[in-house]
Amino acid sequence: MRAVQITRFGGPEVLDVVDVPEPEAVPGQQLYDVSTAGVNYADTHQVEDSYLAPQQLPLVPGAEFVGTAAGGGPRVVGLLGGGGYAERVAAHPRLTWPVPDGVTDEQALAVVLQGATAWHLLRTSAHLAAGDTVVVIAGAGGVGSLAVQLARRWGAGRVIATASSPEKRALTEELGADASIDPALADDDPKTFTAALREANGGKPVDVVLEMTGGNVLAGSLSALAPFGRLVTYGMAARTPSAPVPPGALMQKSRAVIGFWLAHCMARPHMLDDAMTELLPLVADGALKPIAGGRYPLTAVREAHQDLLARRTTGKLVLDPSR
Repeated sequence: MRAVQITRFGGPEVLDVVDVPEPEAVPGQQLYDVSTAGVNYADTHQVEDSYLAPQQLPLVPGAEFVGTAAGGGPRVVGLLGGGGYAERVAAHPRLTWPVPDGVTDEQALAVVLQGATAWHLLRTSAHLAAGDTVVVIAGAGGVGSLAVQLARRWGAGRVIATASSPEKRALTEELGADASIDPALADDDPKTFTAALREANGGKPVDVVLEMTGGNVLAGSLSALAPFGRLVTYGMAARTPSAPVPPGALMQKSRAVIGFWLAHCMARPHMLDDAMTELLPLVADGALKPIAGGRYPLTAVREAHQDLLARRTTGKLVLDPSR
């Protein structure tokens, strides 16, 4: 079968489309024919071997797919430990969910990893309460565009998004953000970013920040938190180490810094069920609107990663294994 394989770590240039043996299903797994594979920002870290878990070569990236069981069956969306950039995958049926009629492959893929992440960031980690001011870093991205909508739906008092271009900032406001700011304000001094967040909240500190950049953005976001505020960090897009946070700085304002990685929910499937059983019907009803970011042929996987790294995209990127 065709798949994207890497045999050395690096940037998009190490992504090669090659013929590889079909996966073998171990006990408890099932083979699925892939109609669409999802692309996530974490995949760019996996290819570099710069993410949370060390990678072993050779590897086929990809943590999610839409497809049908080999031999036929209903369309499902599923999560994987890897191997998603391929024509066929081996997956645990317990980590698959039926895709409702009227929900596209792209929409289902937007929900299964990034939507579930947004759900748990707000519900499980941040414990969003009605009236909270929520800041969504990268509000036009896959996780962020859904988090903006969910925060608004679940009673946030004010939603502030960051995005890197005027067009993306306008999109976040169309999705429900009350205000949007440019994260580049943090480039030189995190205090400038803190001031911008507070200005966007009427001069007041904020209650919740969903943060996936690191570096100055994390530092500036932390300083913007109100007493009992929660910053949930779930990414390292800046690829810049964040300054250590001394316990005293947390105690001083009764603030919290919380880490989140969806991989831990994969070991607790009921946590994913909680998210998926709410999110998929919302998409089917049109109440939650995932943003399609582009459908790339499998042969254009390098371009997909280049576009993602260059911040040229919004919403969910996917690969078509048939092309």
